[in-house]
Amino acid sequence: MPPTARKLAAGPCLGAFLLLAACSTTSAGPDRPAAAGVTSGTAATVPAAAPALDVDVLADGLDHPWDVVQAPDGTLLVDERAGGFTAVLPDGTVRELDADFDDLFATGETGLMGLVLDPEFADNRRFYTCQGVEEDGGAEIQVIAWIVDEEWTTATRVDDPLLGDIPVNERSGRHGGCRLRFDPSGALLVGTGDNAVGSNPQDLDSLAGKVLRIDPDTGDAATGNPFVGPGDGADDRIYTYGHRNVQGLAVRPGTQQVFSVEHGPDVDDEVNLLEPGANYGWDPGRGGYDESVPMTDPDIPGAVPAVWSSGDPTIAPSGATFLEGGQWGAYDGLLLLGVQRDQGVLALRLAEDGSLVEQFRLPELEGTYGRIRTVQQGSDGALYVTTDNGGGDDVLLRVTP
Repeated sequence: MPPTARKLAAGPCLGAFLLLAACSTTSAGPDRPAAAGVTSGTAATVPAAAPALDVDVLADGLDHPWDVVQAPDGTLLVDERAGGFTAVLPDGTVRELDADFDDLFATGETGLMGLVLDPEFADNRRFYTCQGVEEDGGAEIQVIAWIVDEEWTTATRVDDPLLGDIPVNERSGRHGGCRLRFDPSGALLVGTGDNAVGSNPQDLDSLAGKVLRIDPDTGDAATGNPFVGPGDGADDRIYTYGHRNVQGLAVRPGTQQVFSVEHGPDVDDEVNLLEPGANYGWDPGRGGYDESVPMTDPDIPGAVPAVWSSGDPTIAPSGATFLEGGQWGAYDGLLLLGVQRDQGVLALRLAEDGSLVEQFRLPELEGTYGRIRTVQQGSDGALYVTTDNGGGDDVLLRVTP
């Protein structure tokens, strides 16, 4: 399905907001009620000193936008699962980019997914996607490197693929992943799903159900990876394993900590603190794909327990980001998760060691815009949000305190 036409959402001061952040469409006072739908943790109440949030629609007419990034010049780039890039320029112009998606495999949960800018984007104009690809009569998931022209009109593939051979469920597209983020060392992290194949998460020769860590220039294993070296039977690009369906990756500012966000089966969505070589305990490969097993199986020696778990019911968390900056007041330092099933944004406050301190939902986004796929703090300090409702009804939001 070709990408749909884009337009700026209605609103008399949208252009001014993009430049000055001076116009709001949603806000709440300081005496807001506790958010509903929290399923685990130590607190469900919004902090008393929490700032009210302004929420503006920057672009509408989108269809399953999966990720969003902000370039140094302020331009926002959004991708859509069925194929397509949309740029929102600092002056408010919304522009569809020319790009080649003729070989895109877009079925079920798989399509054009993770998106991240190169840390040297200002100099090299390079960015990366994780996407399903059809070729030679089959399909797989690949990480592809692109460059975009300075006018934000055309994206061109340059490393095609940078990384291939990530398995995909060709029948259903189920559990295709796939989130991209850079770690503090400059290595590219790739979170993958298990394709609903029971053996994949614990198989160290498969790239499915893993977090991979690669050199963004070559696609090879990054320096310091835990399985580098002969004789262990493991793919050198694997960083962690035992994952079900990695939907989010977030790096905690000022630290080496990286957290993954994963969908559970009927219970126990998870947030995990990643450690090199660790096993996060998903092992459904018992006579097929047995989703009745624990999300983190305690019978697996050394299985790492989650930092946060939804319990029952699940809420389907997705993209994640840390908020940083004094302008966020009591929200500074929070880990935010997009929520699809309960339709909102979950906030987690974590201790220095990554353990959970408290959690609550952001009232301004609770049940207001539908399913939330991605939350991402931009280089300007604002929070950018993509919805995931489908049917051309999705939007890109800008959230500021």
